[in-house]
Amino acid sequence: MYEHFIKRTADIITAIIAIVLLSPVFILVVVLLLLKGHRSLFFFQTRVGKNEKLFTLMKIKTMTDAKDDQGNLLPDEIRLTKLGKFIRKTSLDEMPQFVNVLKGDMSFVGPRPLLVEYLQYYSIEQRKRHLVKPGITGWAQINGRNAISWEKKFELDVWYVKNISFQLDLKIVFLTLLKIIRSEGINQQGQATMEAFRG
Repeated sequence: MYEHFIKRTADIITAIIAIVLLSPVFILVVVLLLLKGHRSLFFFQTRVGKNEKLFTLMKIKTMTDAKDDQGNLLPDEIRLTKLGKFIRKTSLDEMPQFVNVLKGDMSFVGPRPLLVEYLQYYSIEQRKRHLVKPGITGWAQINGRNAISWEKKFELDVWYVKNISFQLDLKIVFLTLLKIIRSEGINQQGQATMEAFRG
């Protein structure tokens, strides 16, 4: 009942409220990025959703497109600007995903949607993370986020799938807000972004 009806209704209502309330913040972030020389403001990438259906994820772009003399993108830690770090630290880069929630690609709570190329590396148990819609935040995000291993992250994702409930989702949302305030688990130690999963 909750997963198939109440959760979707709550997602739609919450996404509409969030878009209305956070629109001034969104406009401010866009203006600041433009003033800092960012020419490409949005990041679009194909991700894996429920039942392994593909969709286009939307985020605010926190890195520049700076390249070396050979035309290759510079390392993430160089392309991630100070403003980009702040936006990522406060999770403001996730705001466009409210549109993904409205479209039905995502939920507010669920396993984070990952790259299509990772599908070939999952074990049978790890693939169970795709039995529910991916989320803006999830059980793994409040239990280490990018500071834990891929194996632990998938273990937490599958646990969520098997234990999904209204009470659990409320707990995850509340603890997510605390994580954002404390800026915990944003990156893996010594890296600007999470290391790629290779099985």
